[in-house]
Amino acid sequence: MGLAIGTVELNSIASGVNAGDAMLKAAKVKLVMAQPVCPGKYVLIVAGDTSSVETAVDAGRKTGKDKVVDTNLISSIASEVIPAIMRTTAPEQKEAVGIIETFSLASAILAADHAVKSAAVELMEVRLGRGLGGKSFVVMTGNVSDVSTAADTVKRQLGGDGMILNIEVIPSLHRDIYEALL
Repeated sequence: MGLAIGTVELNSIASGVNAGDAMLKAAKVKLVMAQPVCPGKYVLIVAGDTSSVETAVDAGRKTGKDKVVDTNLISSIASEVIPAIMRTTAPEQKEAVGIIETFSLASAILAADHAVKSAAVELMEVRLGRGLGGKSFVVMTGNVSDVSTAADTVKRQLGGDGMILNIEVIPSLHRDIYEALL
C-alpha cells in the first residue's frame, strides 16, 4: 500500500498550531507542512500509514473544533501530488492545460490526486492558499482528451461538496502564459 496523507485546514492560526501539536502527539506521522495561509488560515499536512494518518487527522479535527474548515485523508496518494505541492515539478508544456480552482486547500489536494489517478496528466503545481484569499488551485498539462477526462473526474468526484469554484481546460495555451504559471 502507498503513502497516506491527511490534511487539516483551520480558520485560526493559533488553533492550527494547537491542532498540529495534537496530531503529531496522537500518531507516528511525518509533518509535511504546517503554515499559515491566506486569509488567516492554517494548514497541516501529515504523511504515514493510513491508520496513523487517520488517527492524526481525527486528533486535529477534535482539537480544532469549530475552527476546522476542511479535512481529508487520502489512503494512497498519487506520487506526483506532494512534489507538485512543494513546487518541485516543471513539466514541458503539452497540448492542453487544465486549471482546477477550489475554495479550500484540502479539496485542492484531493482534486490533484483524482486528476492524476484518472488520466495521463502531469501536475505542474498544487498552490495552497498563499496570496489567494483562501482559495487554492491545481495546474496540470497533457493532451486535450486526458486533461478533459481529469477535469470531468474532479467535477464528478468533488463537485457536489461545493468546494470546486471553477475548472478550465485550455487547448494550446499561449507559451507566455504557460511560462507565467511556472
